[in-house]
Amino acid sequence: MKKEFKGRNVVAGTVQAQSVVSRKGMNTLATFQKSILAKKKTVFGSDQNNEDLYKKEITGKALCLPKTIGSTTGGMVLQSAAALGLAPKAMLFSESIDSIGAAGVILADVWTVHKIVTVDNLGQDFLDYVKDGMTVTVKENGTVIVE
Repeated sequence: MKKEFKGRNVVAGTVQAQSVVSRKGMNTLATFQKSILAKKKTVFGSDQNNEDLYKKEITGKALCLPKTIGSTTGGMVLQSAAALGLAPKAMLFSESIDSIGAAGVILADVWTVHKIVTVDNLGQDFLDYVKDGMTVTVKENGTVIVE
């Protein structure tokens, strides 16, 4: 069964990917840092405080979450992950995007060729519905289809 959600485009685009879901805020630095510093070809969540993402593949996925948390370096970490081709294909926020997440996806869009399609304000129903491994399609107009 598929379900459609409408949000606000932050970085518009069309993409399809498998979902990886965090029910709580994602610490960007803690999640990406270990894989980036080790020069891995794929990011696996390294934040032990986020059991939803810990040791799960994030590269090329539709990352579904309420918000990002952590230090202001988080935006640059997202941009760096994009520049290295390690970022998720999409970041889909149930809440309004926070400044850390916004900085990262906008910097990635402006400074790299690896855009992170980003939609926010998808609502709690979105986060309650989506589960790991579902197919998520993001449309140019901010519509997100989960099946």
